[in-house]
Amino acid sequence: MRQADELLIQYAHYHRDRRNIATHFVGIPLIVFAVGVLLARARFQLGGMELSAAWLVAGAATVWYLTRGQLVLGAVVSALTLALVALGHGLADGSTASWLAWGVGIFVVGWVLQFIGHYYEGRKPAFVDDLIGLLVGPMFVTAEAMFALGWGRALRERIEAAAGPTHLRSAGQPAGSH
Repeated sequence: MRQADELLIQYAHYHRDRRNIATHFVGIPLIVFAVGVLLARARFQLGGMELSAAWLVAGAATVWYLTRGQLVLGAVVSALTLALVALGHGLADGSTASWLAWGVGIFVVGWVLQFIGHYYEGRKPAFVDDLIGLLVGPMFVTAEAMFALGWGRALRERIEAAAGPTHLRSAGQPAGSH
């Protein structure tokens, strides 16, 4: 079970271009929201309570985030994930066509933004090499937002010492140089 520091450093190696990070600030929440929309339709009864697959996945993600060794970061990314899933349930209650259009449409827009960012980065997305990157993405953008607000200076310094500072890569530069 890798800890947040190690996971964020690994993820950061694929995300040093500021434009890539900026696209992730929009794309990742859109993808999390879309997954919430799409999974919210699968509902079942458990102990007299109605649950959805979205809540089960979000609950499992919450447990994972809270056990990565950065409790504050884990709590914040979990709260944001749960909020996006809660919002997604509203779109799942519409017609099947509406539910699919919103869920798939937002999912596609989120991924298009991710791939635009990785064009600027000059590198493939992190999840291509390690599927856990799909969970680390929301933690990464949450950490970046919290760093911007002054939280986690020591963690940010460890990430930058290992992965390098953020930059704007020229299209003519190979990935990893700046």
